[in-house]
Amino acid sequence: MTSPSVEFIGMIGTQDASETRPAAGPVIDPAYTTRFARAHEDAGFDRILIGYSSTRPDGLQVAAYVAARTERLGLLVAHRPGFIAPTLAARSFATLDQFTEGRVAVHTITGGNDAEQRRDGDYLDKDERYDRTDEYLGILRRAWSSSEPFRHEGRHYRFEDYAPGVLPYRSSGIPLYFGGSSRAAYRVGGKHADTFALWGEPLAETAEQIASVRAAAEAAGRTELPGISVSFRPILGPTEELAWERAHRILDTIKSGSGRPFFDQAPHHSGTPAPQNTGSQRLLAAAAKADVHDRCLWTPTATATGAGGNTTALVGTPETVAQALLDYVDIGVTTILIRGYDPLDDAIDYGRHLLPLVRQELAHRAATAAPLTPAGSAR
Repeated sequence: MTSPSVEFIGMIGTQDASETRPAAGPVIDPAYTTRFARAHEDAGFDRILIGYSSTRPDGLQVAAYVAARTERLGLLVAHRPGFIAPTLAARSFATLDQFTEGRVAVHTITGGNDAEQRRDGDYLDKDERYDRTDEYLGILRRAWSSSEPFRHEGRHYRFEDYAPGVLPYRSSGIPLYFGGSSRAAYRVGGKHADTFALWGEPLAETAEQIASVRAAAEAAGRTELPGISVSFRPILGPTEELAWERAHRILDTIKSGSGRPFFDQAPHHSGTPAPQNTGSQRLLAAAAKADVHDRCLWTPTATATGAGGNTTALVGTPETVAQALLDYVDIGVTTILIRGYDPLDDAIDYGRHLLPLVRQELAHRAATAAPLTPAGSAR
């Protein structure tokens, strides 16, 4: 059964830069940030992801700036547990959620690179980080739903008489997104996440990951399973030939190294052929099998960047890429995160040419779906 709708998420930065573009302007360019965010709102995206690394501007402050300059766009703020107390994080996100009238969501990144974690003073190993995240998210959920003071004494956090003075805008709380591809990620994300985020792998491998997430959620006793997000870098063209010509130009530019400072700062990128995090390892494994998978999933961009983030592309006309995205919806994907190698221009093009095709087809499916036959009725 296909989903009647899909959530589209974009991603913004505070500076004009990508894996193919040397950084232009200051690290925080207010005018560019505003233009980038409004382009996503005008394009019809539901949310934008504001990324996290030890070198990037603070995501909550970027989100507050963007919220003041947009009207409806949702704000998915990437957040690493462990660097501020969960009670403070709960108040910070709830405060912004109140000011924006419910536009905030949190994307939890436990951290898959030891060197990157240590830049902010975190020396726990991977298993300990996931154990801390598990405890941290449980505290967040309670802090966002409790009307009475409470105490907590766990392995990583201890406090007494915490009284939540500010709660989220909606009684349902703040949506939690969660990224990862390891067994530890499935276990913790399956337990806590509203939406579990994966990078763009081939359909068969994605289906395997979805099954692992759902099994972990069921093992945690959940009856409502998390939604699934998958991330891609669509490369569009008016014809198939022109789309593939553009894809190879992008690959050549990546290989030239002009955008290397951008992907070197990615929190998953280790600067070596063998990244530590499982998600990057999986992308490189898919790339080693074939350059093109399924309808139009293209993997050389992942290899060229060391898979330092969501780097696999979908290449083709808007119609071809829309059908490829629908292939993922058909296996259980509920959220699609897309961003371009030409970030601002691509976001505009996605809104003009790609998002409407996917939404039109899903609306058509919903309108023409046969009604369910009531149990016991005559056929």
